[in-house]
Amino acid sequence: MSEINNSKARVYARFFENINKNTPIKDYEKIFEKDVRFKDPFHDIKGLEKLYKIFEDMYIKLDNPSFKVTEIIEQNNITYLKWDFQFSFKNDKKVECFEGVSRVEFNKENKVISHIDYWDSSSNLYEKIPILSFFMRFIKSKINS
Repeated sequence: MSEINNSKARVYARFFENINKNTPIKDYEKIFEKDVRFKDPFHDIKGLEKLYKIFEDMYIKLDNPSFKVTEIIEQNNITYLKWDFQFSFKNDKKVECFEGVSRVEFNKENKVISHIDYWDSSSNLYEKIPILSFFMRFIKSKINS
């Protein structure tokens, strides 16, 4: 493999594309610093064990969640990953998908010290939950009128 295919960003992207409900915490320890910060529209935590718990919960609450990295921009110790997230709500056969971007910061040992996700929780999740979708559409219609 070429050097670019083994860059820290590519290794990280492959990790996210390949994690599943059986991925042990020791695999996360190879990628993340112990006091890693993780932030998304629902969480803002610090610590590898808390991060691992978020992913454990994701596999409990969703069916077949998976990430596909579609773009990587890497500069020094900062990487931006554009990704598609695909999943189904429990007991629902309909496959959902949305796009997001992650800003990832690495330390000198190439371990992740910060992972911040940017994605629209309103249109990507709330509008897909039947009861909430009505309210979200109503609010949007009021804003747009």
